[in-house]
Amino acid sequence: MEFEINELFAIGMLLSFILLLFTGFPVAWILGGLAVIFTGIGILADEYLDAFIGIDWNYTGLVVDRIWGLMTNWVLVALPMFIFMGLMLDRSGVAGQLMRNFVKLFGRVRGGLAVTVTLIGVLLAASTGIIGASVVLLALLGLPVMIEQGYKKELACGTVCSVGTLGILIPPSIMLVLMAYQLGISVGDLFLGALIPGVLLCVIYIAYILVYAYLCPSVAPVPDHVEPVDMAVVWGVFKAVLPPVGLILAVLGTIFFGIATPTEASGVGAFGATLLALWNRQLSWSVAKEVVEQTTKTTAFIFAIFLGATAFSLVLRGMGGDELIEGALTSLPFGPSGVVIAILFFTFLLGFFLDWIEITLIVLPLVAPVVVDFGLDIVWFTVLFAVCLQTSFLTPPVGFALFYLKGVAPEGVGVGHIYRGVVPFILLQLGGLSLVFIWQDLVTWLPSVAYDQ
Repeated sequence: MEFEINELFAIGMLLSFILLLFTGFPVAWILGGLAVIFTGIGILADEYLDAFIGIDWNYTGLVVDRIWGLMTNWVLVALPMFIFMGLMLDRSGVAGQLMRNFVKLFGRVRGGLAVTVTLIGVLLAASTGIIGASVVLLALLGLPVMIEQGYKKELACGTVCSVGTLGILIPPSIMLVLMAYQLGISVGDLFLGALIPGVLLCVIYIAYILVYAYLCPSVAPVPDHVEPVDMAVVWGVFKAVLPPVGLILAVLGTIFFGIATPTEASGVGAFGATLLALWNRQLSWSVAKEVVEQTTKTTAFIFAIFLGATAFSLVLRGMGGDELIEGALTSLPFGPSGVVIAILFFTFLLGFFLDWIEITLIVLPLVAPVVVDFGLDIVWFTVLFAVCLQTSFLTPPVGFALFYLKGVAPEGVGVGHIYRGVVPFILLQLGGLSLVFIWQDLVTWLPSVAYDQ
């Protein structure tokens, strides 16, 4: 197979990015630096070697315009607001109340503590979207309790890690906001499309926990002293669930019913999380300062990668990288479904080494046009891509959920317990991904009903 000179430069740019990742240098600087370096190479090749590879001085102006358009896009205002919402809710004390009441409700069920952690994780996912906060909070609240009750460490660790990652998929998700911006599609469509797959994964997790605990009673023993379930326990659960559910409805409901845009709804969520912290007497100047500082750092981190990826992707396209990838995919002898499977498989492998942000900002815009050309639903494909990316938090060596858990795990919980614990849940997630791939209506039905499409 012969390549044009511009295609060789595009391949060199991609390989350079992959190699430089192993240096440990900040990804944002790698992306931006490679964009500058290969722009310079393209200009020198054009001026001195009479070899035009698609980049010249006029093209560099497009990079500036694209970055300016990125920083002035009002849709992305939702990112810091959703981040603030998640961090404030993390400190509001809501999760602690949920844990205490759910334990009373499910304490008599074999595997009930793990089910409790799963349900709390889903509520956190639908109201925070911050993976680090969810995993750490679930680990601090649920992991010591499960281990104290004799739960197998692998099951306890796998439950916390996998459930904590649901926040990247279940709306409001900052990943879905970024994907919608990158592809120019509706954030509301993605939120609606991802809702059923997110709940489906939760149901799969719970089913696995209950079946595993039933077949192997020693992995999840029933506690000796558990209060009987009465109306007081049910009422306590209802009161604990009501605040986060109300916040979820305030955010997602205003989006789904067309009352507010995702950006406006993010402000509602941030304000609602602050009110919950105030109501639970957890709000103070020190908490507010810490949340604002962490929000600023997280937002700056995401936007730094965003800027670098924008410059990198534009320069790569100028060298013909998008045509090269599109040609490689369309030449596969698999048909549209086979190409989608190939993309998801490649994305799954990338998740072992890259963070979801880099994959979303670089890979997704390159492969999505191929899917559109095949006539496939772009919302369905994007949700598939998001479910696949969720596994990147669980797969070593870059699985951030594993590191978050290890950082706060109680004594006696080692890396081996965590790694072995997430393996079944990775397989379960791949099973859920397969279901979404087979039944496209799991994604497309809710948006079609909501918007009468």
